[in-house]
Amino acid sequence: MNNPMSSYTIQSLLAVPSTVEKHIRKQLLGEYLHVGQTYLITHDGEMVAAEIATQYFAALEELIAGKPFAYVLGKQSFWQHEFLVNEHTLIPRPDTERLIEAVLNHYKNSLSKPMNILDLGTGSGCIAITLADEFKNSSVSAVDKSPEALKVAAKNAKRLGVNNITFFEGSWYEPLVTTNADENNKFDIIVSNPPYIDPNDPHLAGLTDEPISALIADNKGMADICHIVKTAPQFLQPHGLLAIEHGYDQGKQVRGVFLSNGFGDVISVKDYGDNERVTLGVLN
Repeated sequence: MNNPMSSYTIQSLLAVPSTVEKHIRKQLLGEYLHVGQTYLITHDGEMVAAEIATQYFAALEELIAGKPFAYVLGKQSFWQHEFLVNEHTLIPRPDTERLIEAVLNHYKNSLSKPMNILDLGTGSGCIAITLADEFKNSSVSAVDKSPEALKVAAKNAKRLGVNNITFFEGSWYEPLVTTNADENNKFDIIVSNPPYIDPNDPHLAGLTDEPISALIADNKGMADICHIVKTAPQFLQPHGLLAIEHGYDQGKQVRGVFLSNGFGDVISVKDYGDNERVTLGVLN
């Protein structure tokens, strides 16, 4: 690859031969220059600082090596914000927005009502922080067993000015038992995007950069989902809502687990690929 310390214009940088697709290169350079795609076209003769060129070439090398674009940039768009991400967090995906939509739709007439919300396995914090922002008068607790992931989530909350959220380190409900074991530790809403991929699923081959512990679960991907659902009645208020993201082929199983553990009004919501992706139910 060319010497990044040489003089480059926007046009010449984008013209450097690379196996990275042109639209990705444009997006990458636009991010480093803090400009939009139109600017790249209308100012293609503009000189680019050597430091920016160096960053650009280094990022191309990472992309060529297979590093996900979100990890190269260190951020990913989700809902109405950009969230910091790194190798300790899953990359937020558009299909997870369906979980947000399902919860908001369930409470569409009472978004201003103060509620207690719990997010299990928060990762980058994208779900917890989004709900904290939408339910501005509510209190959100976000749990993750990874201290590295919690650092990212806390940074995201601070960057986005979301203050009605508290982070806890631990596995699923454990920190809530030890930290707030009283009647106030009941939630109106519990949400989670837990690991749900079968360890033998061939799709894992394309997810080698993301934290494996946030992806796979025993019992053909159902172990963590079952634990969350079966334990939820201990932490939910009567008529509280539980909403869980799951695999594209797990909807029927997940509905069965909900129904056998005291939940009614159980429905599954489809993702943008028309697969059942989120199941929610109300505690009877």
